[in-house]
Amino acid sequence: MEKVVIIGSGPAGLTAGIYTARAALEPLVIAGLQPGGQLTTTSIVENWPGSGPEGIDGNELMTKMRAQAEHMGARFKEGRVTRIEHKADGTFVIHLDEETVHTQTLIAATGASAITLPLPNGAKLMGYGLSTCAVCDGFFYRNKKVAVVGGGDSAMEEASYLAKLAAEVTLIHRRESFRASKTMVDRVQANPKIRIITDTEVVDTLSNSQGLTGIVMRNLKTDVRTDLNVDGLFMAIGHHPNTEFLRGLADMDEKGYLHVKNGTYTNVPGLFAAGDVEDQLYRQAITAAGRGCQAALQVERYLEGHGH
Repeated sequence: MEKVVIIGSGPAGLTAGIYTARAALEPLVIAGLQPGGQLTTTSIVENWPGSGPEGIDGNELMTKMRAQAEHMGARFKEGRVTRIEHKADGTFVIHLDEETVHTQTLIAATGASAITLPLPNGAKLMGYGLSTCAVCDGFFYRNKKVAVVGGGDSAMEEASYLAKLAAEVTLIHRRESFRASKTMVDRVQANPKIRIITDTEVVDTLSNSQGLTGIVMRNLKTDVRTDLNVDGLFMAIGHHPNTEFLRGLADMDEKGYLHVKNGTYTNVPGLFAAGDVEDQLYRQAITAAGRGCQAALQVERYLEGHGH
């Protein structure tokens, strides 16, 4: 029987791991399908305090956080959680693909995943011209033509990053105005390698046996369709929380974000939530880490109060 299991190994999960390990709770961290979380797909994190004027590589930051958690005494297990069982005695059974883990408390820090466009050949072309991560796949598009879909900060970041590698970048957005911060929009508009197309959506792909060769766009005002020859299409259109394994157990909104109160408490005693699984407002590495800290301290108090 574990004292605490943390599901997820992004900033929230690893911070919770560091704090619970320091509290001698011997945490078990289940790393999940994307160890290190979304930050491993970010090039330079410029707004992480203490990372210096140049910032820090996202992957490097997560590697250091994991090493710190391990040094403190956190243990790690790879695997995918399929469902959680809440027992009559208040403990939890975590069902993984191959095994089960029993624990007194649980911190859900599984983050959120990228949403993809419902393109006819989307699944077939994923990795063959379609991507949701410029940092992961940008290297393959050096001196080639690419498109980015989206209107938020992540779309601006993807476009800016790809402009360093690709010959040209086309940013496509459904609306006329952007959700992204003014700083990010200004940066993209000032980049001579980035062309912006608004009031337009991507409705289909063009491909050959090697992969993507272009996209079909539809202007939402005129309904006119046009083809654009590109070697890559990067989708940056938002995220959905990875909370399927908690459906039916914990309270969540229609999108799947977990409801929390008084910090990181869910409606289930002993189950806590931290990071992008419950935060759809800020969705920053630093706020996720802060929530991981809160969850760890609240787990510690919860266990003390229950005589464990």
